[in-house]
Amino acid sequence: MTNKDIIDLGGKYLFQIYARAPLALVRGQGCRVWDADGKEYLDFFASTVVVNLGHCHPSVTRALTEQAGAILHVSNLHHSAPQAQLAQRLVDASFADRAFFCNSGAEANEAAIKLARKYGADQGEGRYEIVTALGSFHGRTIATITATGQEKVRRGFQPLPEGFRYAPYDDIAALEAAVGDRTIAVMLEPVLGEGGIVVPSPDYLKQVRDLCDRRGLLLILDEVQTGMGRLGSLFGYELSGITPDIITLGKGLGNGVPIGAMLASERVAEAFGIGAHGTTFGGNALTCAAGVAVIDTLLGDRVLAHCAASGEYLRERLRRMQGELPIIRNVRGHGLLVGVELAEPGAAVVERCREAGLLLNCTAEKVLRFSPPLIVSREEIDAGLAIVEKVLRT
Repeated sequence: MTNKDIIDLGGKYLFQIYARAPLALVRGQGCRVWDADGKEYLDFFASTVVVNLGHCHPSVTRALTEQAGAILHVSNLHHSAPQAQLAQRLVDASFADRAFFCNSGAEANEAAIKLARKYGADQGEGRYEIVTALGSFHGRTIATITATGQEKVRRGFQPLPEGFRYAPYDDIAALEAAVGDRTIAVMLEPVLGEGGIVVPSPDYLKQVRDLCDRRGLLLILDEVQTGMGRLGSLFGYELSGITPDIITLGKGLGNGVPIGAMLASERVAEAFGIGAHGTTFGGNALTCAAGVAVIDTLLGDRVLAHCAASGEYLRERLRRMQGELPIIRNVRGHGLLVGVELAEPGAAVVERCREAGLLLNCTAEKVLRFSPPLIVSREEIDAGLAIVEKVLRT
């Protein structure tokens, strides 16, 4: 099938809810993908910040192949070795004592919202509200669009669940003012992703942790985009030197296989007893086998150090470009989650880069998001930036 064949087929039968670029990808390897007509692209979007180890990483492919030949799915009314092994690795590598698996980052955030409310109910104080940040993004379910601090995401889906308040990001005074008598938790992204790759002040999350401790609140960190090595550490919270109560994961955890996870301390996890929450496919043997391969590769192959160094190189090159091109207003980010704020909308830049063989994304209207696989080479960074510079100069 050609690009046109696939596009026409999807146009006839799929819900038209995505602004899809006019190409159909059929093959990937490392940081490169090919469309149905054979054109090659550098993927600096990692397929929505998902394939952190690159397309078709051999460790993940091998794990999937071996698990598919053994057993694909185990009911959560029975025990599964891949699920237990993935939980052990996540707990050993983090602050957490317990792991819950689901199918996406949005489901992980749903689980975190439910856990916080159940924890509040168990305290007997009637607290259930959660404060989130303006500009945040937490998912597309009814509860998570309500938690999302963007009116455009919530528009048309009213009435929405009660129990959410919003405060400006990186403003500790505003956050404290938003906390009320019924507040049980604060839910934040370590770096705003869809909100424009906004990096908070160095002490912001420490101040939030202190606020939560003083007011008896849970701190939930949405690490769906920042987790699994994206910022140069396995989890984003490590960069701030704090310990959250709950974190959520998705995207890079399966390197393309759909999986989500919620991690929590024992004190909080105890609020979820038997029957309090559940899922049919969460913790699926196939997806958990992929997750084990992802974590073992991230921690065993110096991927995190490579990501941190590559991110510094990428930002330094972009800042040098900023000095020569007035269209670039700002360069920011951690690791290989980098935002380039433009002086004008970036959709046309993304389109022209794609035509030249580079896949990028624009978020918050004017911010180019650079999120290549964590294994990206300097040669590939140079090749991608050469395309960006040529587009911005013409």
